[in-house]
Amino acid sequence: MVMPTSELTPERILLRLDWQVIRRLDGLLQGDYRTLFYGYGVDFADLREYQPGDDIRYIDWNVTARMDTPYIRQYVEDREITAWFLLDLSPSMDFGTVENQKRTVLIDFVSTLARLLTRHGNRVGALLYGGRVERTIPARGGRIHVLRLINDLLKQPRLARTPSTDLAPLLKAGLHTIKKRSLVFIISDFISEPGWEKSLNLLSQRHEVLAIRLFDPREMELPDIGLVMVEDAETGEQLYVDTHDRTFRRRFQEAAQAREAALSEAFKRAGVAALSLSTEDDLVRAIVRFATLRRKR
Repeated sequence: MVMPTSELTPERILLRLDWQVIRRLDGLLQGDYRTLFYGYGVDFADLREYQPGDDIRYIDWNVTARMDTPYIRQYVEDREITAWFLLDLSPSMDFGTVENQKRTVLIDFVSTLARLLTRHGNRVGALLYGGRVERTIPARGGRIHVLRLINDLLKQPRLARTPSTDLAPLLKAGLHTIKKRSLVFIISDFISEPGWEKSLNLLSQRHEVLAIRLFDPREMELPDIGLVMVEDAETGEQLYVDTHDRTFRRRFQEAAQAREAALSEAFKRAGVAALSLSTEDDLVRAIVRFATLRRKR
Protein backbone atom coordinates (compact mmCIF):
# COMPACT_ATOMS: atom_id res chain seq x y z
CA MET A 1 0.00 0.00 0.00
CA VAL A 2 1.31 3.44 -0.96
CA MET A 3 1.31 5.96 1.89
CA PRO A 4 -0.41 9.28 1.01
CA THR A 5 2.01 12.08 0.30
CA SER A 6 0.67 14.07 3.24
CA GLU A 7 1.74 11.26 5.57
CA LEU A 8 5.30 11.01 4.24
CA THR A 9 6.95 12.70 7.20
CA PRO A 10 10.65 12.34 8.08
CA GLU A 11 9.72 10.57 11.35
CA ARG A 12 7.55 8.00 9.55
CA ILE A 13 10.20 7.33 6.92
CA LEU A 14 12.97 6.88 9.47
CA LEU A 15 10.82 4.67 11.68
CA ARG A 16 9.92 2.45 8.70
CA LEU A 17 13.56 2.15 7.65
CA ASP A 18 14.67 1.39 11.22
CA TRP A 19 12.25 -1.55 11.35
CA GLN A 20 12.32 -2.82 7.77
CA VAL A 21 15.90 -2.15 6.65
CA ILE A 22 18.37 -1.27 9.40
CA ARG A 23 17.35 -4.10 11.75
CA ARG A 24 17.79 -6.61 8.93
CA LEU A 25 21.17 -5.12 8.00
CA ASP A 26 22.31 -5.37 11.62
CA GLY A 27 21.53 -9.07 11.52
CA LEU A 28 23.06 -9.81 8.12
CA LEU A 29 26.21 -7.72 8.58
CA GLN A 30 26.39 -8.48 12.32
CA GLY A 31 27.06 -4.82 13.05
CA ASP A 32 30.27 -4.82 11.00
CA TYR A 33 29.91 -1.85 8.66
CA ARG A 34 33.61 -1.42 7.94
CA THR A 35 33.07 -3.14 4.58
CA LEU A 36 30.75 -0.28 3.67
CA PHE A 37 32.40 2.59 5.50
CA TYR A 38 36.14 1.97 5.40
CA GLY A 39 36.67 5.36 3.81
CA TYR A 40 37.76 6.95 7.08
CA GLY A 41 39.07 10.47 7.09
CA VAL A 42 42.84 10.75 7.16
CA ASP A 43 45.31 13.46 8.11
CA PHE A 44 48.68 13.97 6.45
CA ALA A 45 51.55 12.58 8.56
CA ASP A 46 54.77 12.24 6.54
CA LEU A 47 56.47 11.52 3.21
CA ARG A 48 58.50 8.48 2.26
CA GLU A 49 59.94 6.97 -0.91
CA TYR A 50 57.57 5.00 -3.10
CA GLN A 51 57.73 1.21 -2.75
CA PRO A 52 56.26 -1.37 -5.17
CA GLY A 53 52.64 -2.05 -4.24
CA ASP A 54 51.96 1.45 -2.86
CA ASP A 55 48.78 3.19 -4.02
CA ILE A 56 49.85 5.57 -6.81
CA ARG A 57 47.05 7.97 -5.84
CA TYR A 58 49.15 8.96 -2.82
CA ILE A 59 52.20 10.00 -4.86
CA ASP A 60 53.20 13.61 -4.14
CA TRP A 61 54.11 14.77 -7.63
CA ASN A 62 55.65 18.09 -6.51
CA VAL A 63 58.08 16.38 -4.15
CA THR A 64 58.71 13.63 -6.71
CA ALA A 65 59.74 16.25 -9.29
CA ARG A 66 62.11 17.99 -6.86
CA MET A 67 63.74 14.78 -5.56
CA ASP A 68 63.80 13.01 -8.94
CA THR A 69 62.41 9.88 -7.29
CA PRO A 70 58.81 8.94 -6.42
CA TYR A 71 57.56 9.94 -2.96
CA ILE A 72 54.18 9.13 -1.43
CA ARG A 73 52.19 10.84 1.27
CA GLN A 74 51.49 8.91 4.47
CA TYR A 75 48.38 9.52 6.51
CA VAL A 76 47.17 8.76 10.00
CA GLU A 77 43.71 7.29 10.25
CA ASP A 78 40.90 9.34 11.74
CA ARG A 79 38.25 6.97 13.08
CA GLU A 80 35.49 9.50 12.64
CA ILE A 81 33.90 9.37 9.20
CA THR A 82 32.58 12.42 7.40
CA ALA A 83 30.28 11.34 4.57
CA TRP A 84 28.79 13.49 1.85
CA PHE A 85 25.88 12.71 -0.45
CA LEU A 86 25.97 14.32 -3.90
CA LEU A 87 22.34 13.93 -4.95
CA ASP A 88 20.90 14.19 -8.45
CA LEU A 89 17.27 15.33 -8.16
CA SER A 90 16.75 16.24 -11.82
CA PRO A 91 13.43 15.35 -13.53
CA SER A 92 14.67 11.99 -14.86
CA MET A 93 14.86 10.81 -11.23
CA ASP A 94 11.05 10.89 -11.10
CA PHE A 95 10.82 7.97 -13.55
CA GLY A 96 9.37 4.68 -12.31
CA THR A 97 6.12 3.29 -11.00
CA VAL A 98 3.85 5.15 -8.59
CA GLU A 99 5.19 3.02 -5.73
CA ASN A 100 8.86 3.12 -6.66
CA GLN A 101 10.31 6.06 -8.50
CA LYS A 102 14.06 6.55 -8.61
CA ARG A 103 13.62 9.56 -6.33
CA THR A 104 11.87 7.37 -3.74
CA VAL A 105 14.71 4.85 -3.81
CA LEU A 106 17.21 7.71 -3.45
CA ILE A 107 15.47 9.02 -0.32
CA ASP A 108 15.35 5.56 1.26
CA PHE A 109 18.98 4.81 0.44
CA VAL A 110 20.29 8.15 1.71
CA SER A 111 18.15 7.96 4.87
CA THR A 112 19.41 4.44 5.62
CA LEU A 113 23.10 5.27 5.19
CA ALA A 114 22.78 8.57 7.06
CA ARG A 115 21.13 6.76 9.97
CA LEU A 116 23.79 4.02 10.02
CA LEU A 117 26.62 6.55 9.94
CA THR A 118 25.33 9.05 12.47
CA ARG A 119 24.32 6.50 15.09
CA HIS A 120 28.01 5.57 15.32
CA GLY A 121 29.03 9.18 15.93
CA ASN A 122 29.86 10.17 12.36
CA ARG A 123 28.73 13.18 10.36
CA VAL A 124 26.87 13.47 7.06
CA GLY A 125 26.28 16.34 4.66
CA ALA A 126 24.64 16.69 1.26
CA LEU A 127 24.57 18.71 -1.97
CA LEU A 128 21.18 18.76 -3.73
CA TYR A 129 21.21 19.19 -7.51
CA GLY A 130 18.25 19.90 -9.78
CA GLY A 131 19.61 21.53 -12.92
CA ARG A 132 22.05 23.39 -10.63
CA VAL A 133 23.31 22.91 -7.09
CA GLU A 134 20.34 24.30 -5.17
CA ARG A 135 21.19 23.48 -1.59
CA THR A 136 24.16 22.55 0.57
CA ILE A 137 23.46 20.78 3.88
CA PRO A 138 26.53 21.05 6.15
CA ALA A 139 27.96 17.83 7.61
CA ARG A 140 26.64 17.18 11.11
CA GLY A 141 25.78 14.19 13.29
CA GLY A 142 22.81 12.97 15.26
CA ARG A 143 19.29 11.72 14.59
CA ILE A 144 17.85 15.25 14.38
CA HIS A 145 20.25 16.03 11.54
CA VAL A 146 19.12 12.90 9.66
CA LEU A 147 15.49 13.99 10.05
CA ARG A 148 16.40 17.41 8.70
CA LEU A 149 18.11 15.81 5.70
CA ILE A 150 15.04 13.68 4.95
CA ASN A 151 12.79 16.73 5.34
CA ASP A 152 14.89 18.72 2.86
CA LEU A 153 14.70 15.86 0.35
CA LEU A 154 10.93 15.61 0.70
CA LYS A 155 10.53 19.36 0.20
CA GLN A 156 12.86 19.55 -2.79
CA PRO A 157 10.54 20.62 -5.66
CA ARG A 158 9.98 18.27 -8.55
CA LEU A 159 11.05 20.13 -11.66
CA ALA A 160 8.70 19.74 -14.60
CA ARG A 161 11.24 20.84 -17.21
CA THR A 162 14.94 21.65 -17.19
CA PRO A 163 17.69 21.78 -19.77
CA SER A 164 19.47 18.45 -20.16
CA THR A 165 21.11 17.36 -16.92
CA ASP A 166 24.82 18.07 -16.59
CA LEU A 167 26.41 16.38 -13.57
CA ALA A 168 29.69 18.26 -13.92
CA PRO A 169 28.53 21.25 -11.78
CA LEU A 170 27.46 18.87 -8.99
CA LEU A 171 30.82 17.11 -8.95
CA LYS A 172 32.72 20.41 -9.17
CA ALA A 173 30.68 21.73 -6.24
CA GLY A 174 31.73 18.63 -4.31
CA LEU A 175 35.38 19.40 -5.09
CA HIS A 176 35.05 22.98 -3.80
CA THR A 177 32.81 22.26 -0.80
CA ILE A 178 34.37 19.13 0.72
CA LYS A 179 37.72 20.13 2.18
CA LYS A 180 38.66 17.21 4.45
CA ARG A 181 39.10 13.74 2.97
CA SER A 182 35.66 12.15 3.17
CA LEU A 183 33.47 9.30 2.05
CA VAL A 184 31.48 10.62 -0.92
CA PHE A 185 28.35 8.97 -2.32
CA ILE A 186 27.28 10.17 -5.77
CA ILE A 187 23.66 9.07 -6.21
CA SER A 188 22.22 9.55 -9.68
CA ASP A 189 20.89 7.78 -12.74
CA PHE A 190 23.91 9.30 -14.55
CA ILE A 191 21.72 10.40 -17.45
CA SER A 192 23.81 13.46 -18.20
CA GLU A 193 25.53 15.54 -20.79
CA PRO A 194 29.09 14.22 -21.38
CA GLY A 195 32.11 15.77 -19.69
CA TRP A 196 31.42 14.92 -16.02
CA GLU A 197 34.02 12.16 -16.05
CA LYS A 198 36.95 14.57 -15.58
CA SER A 199 35.41 15.99 -12.40
CA LEU A 200 34.77 12.44 -11.15
CA ASN A 201 38.46 11.61 -11.62
CA LEU A 202 39.51 14.69 -9.64
CA LEU A 203 37.01 13.95 -6.87
CA SER A 204 38.21 10.36 -6.53
CA GLN A 205 41.82 11.55 -6.11
CA ARG A 206 40.85 13.50 -2.99
CA HIS A 207 38.14 11.33 -1.46
CA GLU A 208 36.80 7.78 -1.18
CA VAL A 209 34.07 7.95 -3.83
CA LEU A 210 31.19 5.52 -4.28
CA ALA A 211 28.80 5.80 -7.24
CA ILE A 212 25.22 4.64 -6.73
CA ARG A 213 23.52 4.36 -10.12
CA LEU A 214 19.74 4.27 -9.91
CA PHE A 215 17.69 2.84 -12.74
CA ASP A 216 14.28 1.46 -13.59
CA PRO A 217 14.12 -1.85 -15.54
CA ARG A 218 11.96 -0.18 -18.20
CA GLU A 219 14.93 2.05 -19.03
CA MET A 220 16.90 -1.04 -19.98
CA GLU A 221 14.37 -3.07 -21.95
CA LEU A 222 11.06 -1.99 -23.49
CA PRO A 223 8.02 -4.20 -22.85
CA ASP A 224 5.97 -5.31 -25.87
CA ILE A 225 2.83 -3.21 -25.27
CA GLY A 226 2.10 -1.77 -28.69
CA LEU A 227 2.02 1.88 -29.74
CA VAL A 228 2.97 4.19 -26.86
CA MET A 229 3.99 7.80 -26.44
CA VAL A 230 7.30 8.35 -24.67
CA GLU A 231 8.34 11.70 -23.23
CA ASP A 232 11.72 13.07 -22.25
CA ALA A 233 11.31 13.91 -18.57
CA GLU A 234 13.67 16.87 -18.81
CA THR A 235 13.00 18.51 -22.19
CA GLY A 236 9.34 17.47 -22.60
CA GLU A 237 9.99 16.14 -26.12
CA GLN A 238 7.37 13.52 -27.06
CA LEU A 239 7.56 10.67 -29.53
CA TYR A 240 5.28 7.77 -30.50
CA VAL A 241 7.02 4.40 -30.74
CA ASP A 242 5.77 0.96 -31.74
CA THR A 243 6.97 -1.49 -29.10
CA HIS A 244 5.61 -4.38 -31.17
CA ASP A 245 8.57 -3.75 -33.48
CA ARG A 246 11.22 -6.29 -32.47
CA THR A 247 13.96 -4.42 -34.31
CA PHE A 248 13.16 -1.23 -32.40
CA ARG A 249 13.14 -3.06 -29.05
CA ARG A 250 16.46 -4.70 -29.89
CA ARG A 251 18.05 -1.37 -30.86
CA PHE A 252 16.73 0.19 -27.65
CA GLN A 253 18.26 -2.61 -25.59
CA GLU A 254 21.58 -2.39 -27.43
CA ALA A 255 21.73 1.38 -26.82
CA ALA A 256 21.03 0.82 -23.12
CA GLN A 257 23.75 -1.83 -22.92
CA ALA A 258 26.25 0.46 -24.66
CA ARG A 259 25.47 3.21 -22.16
CA GLU A 260 25.96 0.72 -19.31
CA ALA A 261 29.35 -0.28 -20.67
CA ALA A 262 30.42 3.37 -21.02
CA LEU A 263 29.40 4.13 -17.42
CA SER A 264 31.23 1.07 -16.10
CA GLU A 265 34.36 2.12 -17.95
CA ALA A 266 34.15 5.67 -16.57
CA PHE A 267 33.86 4.37 -13.00
CA LYS A 268 36.72 1.93 -13.57
CA ARG A 269 39.03 4.63 -14.95
CA ALA A 270 38.32 6.83 -11.93
CA GLY A 271 38.86 3.97 -9.48
CA VAL A 272 35.32 4.39 -8.17
CA ALA A 273 33.31 1.49 -6.72
CA ALA A 274 29.79 1.42 -8.19
CA LEU A 275 26.47 -0.07 -7.14
CA SER A 276 23.59 -0.39 -9.61
CA LEU A 277 20.33 -0.06 -7.71
CA SER A 278 17.01 -0.82 -9.41
CA THR A 279 13.65 0.59 -8.39
CA GLU A 280 12.58 -3.05 -7.97
CA ASP A 281 15.54 -4.12 -5.80
CA ASP A 282 15.25 -5.07 -2.17
CA LEU A 283 17.28 -2.35 -0.45
CA VAL A 284 18.72 -4.65 2.21
CA ARG A 285 19.92 -7.23 -0.31
CA ALA A 286 21.40 -4.49 -2.51
CA ILE A 287 23.41 -3.01 0.39
CA VAL A 288 24.64 -6.46 1.48
CA ARG A 289 25.65 -7.19 -2.12
CA PHE A 290 27.56 -3.92 -2.20
CA ALA A 291 29.29 -4.74 1.10
CA THR A 292 30.36 -8.12 -0.31
CA LEU A 293 31.85 -6.51 -3.43
CA ARG A 294 33.75 -3.94 -1.35
CA ARG A 295 35.11 -6.67 0.91
CA LYS A 296 36.50 -8.45 -2.17
CA ARG A 297 38.07 -5.22 -3.42
